[in-house]
Amino acid sequence: MTGSAHATTGYATRPVHPALRPYVGDVIGYAYDADPPDLHRGLPSRSLTLVVTLDDPLGFAWPGGPVEKYDALVGGLHSTAVQIGQTPSRAGVQLSLTPAAARGLFGLPPGELASAVVGLDDVLGRPARELTEHVRAETKWSARFDVLEDMLLRWLGARRPSAARPELDWAWQRLCASSGAIGVQELATEVGWSRRHLTDRFTSEFGLPPKVASRVLRFERVTSYLRGHPHTRLSDLSAAAGYADQSHLTREFRSIAGCSPRQWMTEELPSLPSNPQVAAIAPASSAGSH
Repeated sequence: MTGSAHATTGYATRPVHPALRPYVGDVIGYAYDADPPDLHRGLPSRSLTLVVTLDDPLGFAWPGGPVEKYDALVGGLHSTAVQIGQTPSRAGVQLSLTPAAARGLFGLPPGELASAVVGLDDVLGRPARELTEHVRAETKWSARFDVLEDMLLRWLGARRPSAARPELDWAWQRLCASSGAIGVQELATEVGWSRRHLTDRFTSEFGLPPKVASRVLRFERVTSYLRGHPHTRLSDLSAAAGYADQSHLTREFRSIAGCSPRQWMTEELPSLPSNPQVAAIAPASSAGSH
């Protein structure tokens, strides 16, 4: 899920500690200048999300569902946008996590968090409440980041997590490196499994079938590029990202984000930071059979 820290007056980042780099993509502190928007779309991405609020609980809802509010939360991989808003929360710390973080920090496979947003205390219990209390007790971003880093390192050191099968970790990395531009059959052949076996094991581990994960990664590539290049012609971007045409891209936006590309850019682009992990885009390679 991407983009919950926007329209901010306070904005800070911290380089990730070397020991945490397999698990944490980036760390962002945010504080709204005024009331937060009534609704913001948290788009699916390659990352799980951890948020610790600094004031009021933060509200999340799946389309058509009730709003749930959390002081601290973790959201798993998902394939449609989650609605963020209907809350007075103005400030917090947000981390993007790799799927490996679910096992390394929480002691469970990422598939158990897929398509869900849950309270961090439901996952960790008392350590989650301690994290929230200690982060909120600090008044400077540097001190908040220090507390967060220390707690994550302690969680990591306290666990002896079982690792995902190396074939699954490799398949995930391969999909990410290609931004979803490799077909499932090609991926299965490279792994040395049948397509069905790969799909079953991949879905069990990550919570999304590889075909769906590919859609998410390709869509993430497009939205990341648009954040940095909002005047790009959608027809050109569609071709470069491997969509059949602009209509295909528009259908994916409606299916994944719940709106058209133009609506998303009008409502969200003026205040969203770019995602440095996937900002670059070039013509997609041959995707094979999905």
